[in-house]
Amino acid sequence: MEYVLTTEGLTKQYRNFKALGGLSMHVEKGAIYGFVGRNGAGKTTLIRLICGLQTPTSGTYTLYGKKNTEGNMARERRRMGAVVETPSIYGSMTAEENLKQQYRVLGRPSFDGIRELLELVGLADTGKKKVKNFSLGMKQRLGIAVALSGDPDFLVLDEPVNGLDPQGIIEIRELILKLNREKKITFLISSHILDELSRLATHYGFIDRGHMVREVSAKELEETCRKCTHVQVSDIHALVRVLDQKKMEYKVTSDTEADVFGRWDVTEMVLALEAEGCRVLGMTERDESLESYYINLMGGESHA
Repeated sequence: MEYVLTTEGLTKQYRNFKALGGLSMHVEKGAIYGFVGRNGAGKTTLIRLICGLQTPTSGTYTLYGKKNTEGNMARERRRMGAVVETPSIYGSMTAEENLKQQYRVLGRPSFDGIRELLELVGLADTGKKKVKNFSLGMKQRLGIAVALSGDPDFLVLDEPVNGLDPQGIIEIRELILKLNREKKITFLISSHILDELSRLATHYGFIDRGHMVREVSAKELEETCRKCTHVQVSDIHALVRVLDQKKMEYKVTSDTEADVFGRWDVTEMVLALEAEGCRVLGMTERDESLESYYINLMGGESHA
């Protein structure tokens, strides 16, 4: 398995507050990694550390196979782009002028590629319009364009859809998916909008109080959260016999309840149970979302 980013026992201490306490995580090359946790869980601290804005108290992180303890990480960080907290853009400039300024900062020899970059993020027609007059969604897309100016293959986004209207959220989602599929860019995305994150992520890391609680792929999560029918009956043993006869997949959850997976004929099931002297007391369809999975995992509120 090839990883763009790994951390091992990463810790960040601020006087009496430990923002990260031995965090270990693994971001695969080509992934869209959703980084999920409550406010103050340590998400932004992790992002600031790997971007070189702060240094860890202890532990290590590895970018493209090089550990931060090995010295200068400049070459590896040139392969990264980031939008941390708010986009680094100038309101008094146009979108094109912002990109030219970033090209100068990066020391790029010419402005070649700026037009293509503006087209990529859907800002090619903004002309002389000042960025201060852009919508929030347009500003966020420009922020991503600035982060892309160095041709990175790893992009870190901190709350990329925060405060956006539905159209703006859709535009950012489509842009992320396009960059991942067409440009093969790996993403680390911190977001508290879990429903939107579930439309993007291929992998998840759930963090709480500076510790990684669980890392899971979207496929594994889908299997855990798949649809089922929750059945409550008067005789659980009769239900198990009927389900076994029909070779159906199920999970007994209590003395009177079970989750039944797959599609099945409700009338046929009720009649079969009636023949066994078993009454159906209730049926409820369940489809666990990322949010409910997160709440069950963390055992609390879903504030990320």
